Amino acid sequence: MSVITLTTDFGTHDWFVGTMKGVIACIAPKATIIDLTHDLPPGDIRGGAFALSASYRFFPKGTVHLVVVDPGVGSRRKAIAVKTAKAVFVGPDNGVLSWALAKERVIAVHVLENEAYFLHPVRRTFHGRDVFAPVAAHLSCGVPIKKFGPALKRFVRLDWPEPRRQRGGFEGEVVHIDRFGNAITNLESSLLRGSDRALCEGSTRRRWVCPLRPFFQAVPPKAPVAIIGSSGYLEIAVNGGSAEAVLGLRTGDRVALRLA
Repeated sequence: MSVITLTTDFGTHDWFVGTMKGVIACIAPKATIIDLTHDLPPGDIRGGAFALSASYRFFPKGTVHLVVVDPGVGSRRKAIAVKTAKAVFVGPDNGVLSWALAKERVIAVHVLENEAYFLHPVRRTFHGRDVFAPVAAHLSCGVPIKKFGPALKRFVRLDWPEPRRQRGGFEGEVVHIDRFGNAITNLESSLLRGSDRALCEGSTRRRWVCPLRPFFQAVPPKAPVAIIGSSGYLEIAVNGGSAEAVLGLRTGDRVALRLA
């Protein structure tokens, strides 16, 4: 049984996600459809890229990951499918797939141009339904990726903000804020080098400093804390509160990691 994951910025208020699932069910009725998220801010390509990169590894080999965060829908931007050693990724060629693909061995990239695998008519504002959903369904049924269009040598890649080494530690930045207000940074756990006495600091609304701890309640209520989160990256949180609200953290803000 094949698995198809869905990641979009469509929300669940309208019929968009349900309609995509209906298209998939018509073509691949035995596929298991799993929602990663549909609550990304509209047009948030980086948010979609992070959500996919943080989650795709936890699915069975051969999973088709469909991502539709597509502010360029209807324009000349390409639609692509990418095959790796573990999975197939489908979405617009705007970088939304690139952070996940950066960690994988890419086998083939193809532009989605074979209209035999699209719904008709193709509406310029809903390629999620008319292009991406049917292609993902056909891929899950075993249609070879080369059937969908010509090979592509390069695809759009978003820059990943690499941490910068500083005296006594590293400087990173916030790459994602989750619904709890936790600020996930680009500082990987491997940078700690086994140290459990690190500090994080930054300056947003005000200067703040917080200790590295193994869990949220290891500090007093409403106090800031740094933890290694489930994604493997360092997160800035507030015990019982929101780092976004209390510390004023936003995506792109600088965070310093000081090693003891």
